[in-house]
Amino acid sequence: MKKYDIFLFDADGTLFDFEKAAVNALRVMFESCGFEYMDSIWEIYRQINMQAWESYEKGVISSDTLKTIRFERLFDEIGVYHDPKEFNEKYLHELGRGQILIDGALEICKDITSYGKKIYIVTNGMKETNSARKNHSPLKEYITDFFVSELIGFQKPHISYFEHVFSSIPNFDKGKAIIIGDSLTADIAGGNNAGIDSCWLNVEGVANDTGIMPTYEIRELSEIRGFILQE
Repeated sequence: MKKYDIFLFDADGTLFDFEKAAVNALRVMFESCGFEYMDSIWEIYRQINMQAWESYEKGVISSDTLKTIRFERLFDEIGVYHDPKEFNEKYLHELGRGQILIDGALEICKDITSYGKKIYIVTNGMKETNSARKNHSPLKEYITDFFVSELIGFQKPHISYFEHVFSSIPNFDKGKAIIIGDSLTADIAGGNNAGIDSCWLNVEGVANDTGIMPTYEIRELSEIRGFILQE
C-alpha cells in the first residue's frame, strides 16, 4: 500500500466530535439566556446549520452570514428572540472549550507523528473555534499547523484553498500527501480537485451516491495505520 508523509485532516467529524461539543454548547447557551432547552431544539438547529454550511461551501453566503443566519432561522422557528450575532459569538467560545475527540483520534495522531510524518488541519470551521483548539486541544502537540478557510478566504473544496495549503507546507509533494475527512463534498471533492489522494471516514457506513470517489474508505480512524506503518 502507498505510504504518505503528509496527512491533511479535516477537523469536525474527523478528529473532533463536533456534534457532541455542539449539543453541549447549544444547551449551555440556551440555559444562560434563560431559554428552555429541549432535545428537539438540537435537531432543528442541526438541519438549519447543515443547510447554511452547504451554502457556505458553495460560495453562496459568506462566513459572517453563516454565523448569524443559522441562529436567526433557529430563533424564528422556535419562537424566541436573542441577538443572533451576540449569541453566535458566545456559542463559538463555548464550542471552542469542548475539546471532545473522535474515538481513536489521539492514538492515530501519536502513531503518525511517531513515524516522523506531518499532520495538518484543513478545515472550513470557524476561526474562533479552531484558535481554541490550536492552543488547548489534546492534539496540539501533534499538529504542525491549522489551515482555516475563514482566514484563507477560500473554503474546501475550492482549488484556491488547497493551493494556499500546498504553498504553505515546506517541500510539499502531492504524491506523498493525503486528505482525510468525513465530508464527500468538501474533503473528498477537494482532494480530487487538488490532485491528491483522499480517504473518506464513513463511520455510519452510508451509501455513496454522489459520484465523488475517494481513494480509500474507512469506518474508523485506526484503519489509517495501514497507510503509515513501515514495511
